[in-house]
Amino acid sequence: MQSKNRILKPNSELGIIVLESCKELGYKINNALINRRSNMSEFEGISKESYLISTKEVRFSNGEGKVVINDSVRGKDIFVICDIGNYSCTYEMFGFTNHKSPDDHFQDIKRVLSAIEGKARKVTVIMPLLYASRQHRRRSRESLDCALALQELERLGVKDIITFDVHDPTVQNAIPMISFDNIYPSQEIIKMFVHEEDLQIDKESMIVISPDTGAMDRALYYSGVLGLDIGLFYKRRDHSKVIGGKNPIVQHEYMGREIEGKDVLIVDDMISSGESIFDIVDELKKRKARRVFVSATFALFAKGVEKFNKYYKDGLIDKVYSTNLTYIPEEARNSDWFKEVDMSNFIGSIINNLNLDLSIGPLIHDTTYLDEIKKNKY
Repeated sequence: MQSKNRILKPNSELGIIVLESCKELGYKINNALINRRSNMSEFEGISKESYLISTKEVRFSNGEGKVVINDSVRGKDIFVICDIGNYSCTYEMFGFTNHKSPDDHFQDIKRVLSAIEGKARKVTVIMPLLYASRQHRRRSRESLDCALALQELERLGVKDIITFDVHDPTVQNAIPMISFDNIYPSQEIIKMFVHEEDLQIDKESMIVISPDTGAMDRALYYSGVLGLDIGLFYKRRDHSKVIGGKNPIVQHEYMGREIEGKDVLIVDDMISSGESIFDIVDELKKRKARRVFVSATFALFAKGVEKFNKYYKDGLIDKVYSTNLTYIPEEARNSDWFKEVDMSNFIGSIINNLNLDLSIGPLIHDTTYLDEIKKNKY
């Protein structure tokens, strides 16, 4: 906490470049910063009506593109925000409408960095869904896309990369000389989840489920904050086949306390097609789980939401909680079973602290609010 009598002075003026892919979240972050700095005396003299840097993303008829920065960035502390998962962005190419892929979005980040021309004091890239994070290690003659992308950002002058819930955080070893912040949105999700109707959070009434061994660290955090036990599903895969870029799951084996009669919270980093979640929900209902809630940092819904609608209608899934860190299709956002967790205030606080050279540790690890909620509710 900063003293109310202390006037905070950043080393340089703050500027935010929001790419087309992240406009909605980026504008919310800007508004959060405006509200924070205009309502507190500590920020006297540095608050602004807007921190956004005007840019224009141009596409030529053959698909090539460029980014134009309309405002000066010289000497500023620049934050570039991009959602590489937003497939709703489109452009015209030879008369056809193309949807932007993660490759297109990453290229736009590089175009921004090129347009900055090294004139900013410091450049931070906020990429909530890390580019190529599912291709982070080599097992055969295959590319190392994520490591190469991070090294490219370093060569283009980026000093800090902020991302969320990376598939494998050790990929940061590819860029040991610059800052890499991998942040988990778990506390923001829990803040919303604990207000769920008729929720009794204790070991006799509820259990946290990790859908695989890779999600155990996340499940441990949830269980620690909520004071619950953990159950684990082990994915037994057929390693003789590759379908859709991965080995198909043969069976889910459960390890943990009895589930019968308990509410269940499944915690994971990503919902892609959702098939793995559906398999686990089926297993939980076989074991007579009461209500099933799902929490995920990213909800991609790669195969649509029809099956989620069916599982909700059949009483198999009660709610799915996920953040607005990446694009969420409207059919999901408007569904009764979906709860969107807004991360704009949290990211705005992180940007504010970094611009003032303050630690972001207290923001990431603060559970005071959650402790008060549990104390008052239970």
